[in-house]
Amino acid sequence: MIEIINKGFNENVIALSAHGKVTHEDYKLVLIPAVDEKIKAHGKVRLLYHLGSDVTGCEIKAVWDDACTGIQHFTAFEKIAVVTNISWLRVAVKTFGIFKPGPVKIFANGEIIEATSWINA
Repeated sequence: MIEIINKGFNENVIALSAHGKVTHEDYKLVLIPAVDEKIKAHGKVRLLYHLGSDVTGCEIKAVWDDACTGIQHFTAFEKIAVVTNISWLRVAVKTFGIFKPGPVKIFANGEIIEATSWINA
């Protein structure tokens, strides 16, 4: 499940928190509309994506949705903060983050305050 975090972020920030299993429906109903709406309103946006310790997995179609959204809006993301302790995800973000035009930074779950400060700065 993905939910939007509305409190504590600048207007141009899309802040999301994932719990349990992340699905294609989460992307279709929550993440993609939020990204499209913020980009339409602000042009350039920032993304904070928190995948907590209770994330149990991700549907392959959701991984595809994530890749397609990133490609479709490749230059629209000014900054991306990924907050997670999931080791394979940290490696994937570090690997693919070098191809993004803006900075991509990885934070541990215990660093959510630092991630929020960084994405808002």
